[in-house]
Amino acid sequence: MRRADRLFQIVQLLRRRRTATTATLIADRLGVSERTVYRDIRDLVLAGTPIDGEAGVGYRIRPGYDLPPLMFDRDEIQALVLGARIVRQFGDPALARASDAILNKVAAVIPKDLAPLVAETRLFVPTTIGGGRSADALIVAREALIARRKLQLSYASASGAGSERTVRPLGLFFWGRTWTLAAWCELRCDFRNFRLDRVSQSTMLDQSFDDEPGKTLKDLLTRYGPDAVRLLDS
Repeated sequence: MRRADRLFQIVQLLRRRRTATTATLIADRLGVSERTVYRDIRDLVLAGTPIDGEAGVGYRIRPGYDLPPLMFDRDEIQALVLGARIVRQFGDPALARASDAILNKVAAVIPKDLAPLVAETRLFVPTTIGGGRSADALIVAREALIARRKLQLSYASASGAGSERTVRPLGLFFWGRTWTLAAWCELRCDFRNFRLDRVSQSTMLDQSFDDEPGKTLKDLLTRYGPDAVRLLDS
């Protein structure tokens, strides 16, 4: 769980309980140590959250406190809707479901006068021929990137010649119609970019990998110049 999500969950837990809540109970609910809870409570108090109590006794939040509502302006809402629609068309099914869930959450918390924008934004992302060919390879590649595990790819070149590649996945790039996987290719002992719509089969292997000098995404982007390296900070 991300720290921001954990802080949110602590506040929600304290708001729901009428009696003092111990750090032990919070730690058990969130699956963290009591020391982490003490540190999080301290940071919430320093940030202005009205929490009373102390370690060993318990904590409670003062009555009437609520989290401030999420505030988006019209352009921000349209940006979220457009982004979700792009993901729905060009992501894999799991990302499409996540994008719909995000819009539902946004619609539930924004002011009523802006709520229609979520459904009525007229920024569309038409389906393109072959737009869904990458979905299966995309979901496997995303999981491999998170787990830092190697991939086995059945890949076809532009000429149609097939090959089997074992790669270290480094990053995924969307080019408007196609996704490419930037990777270190063990067959070529060099960086390669693989179009996911040319991957007929992809398997995440049990072999994990760590960054090695000369084989990282930053090393690859450095070949393309400063503008490419700045992608890592965007």
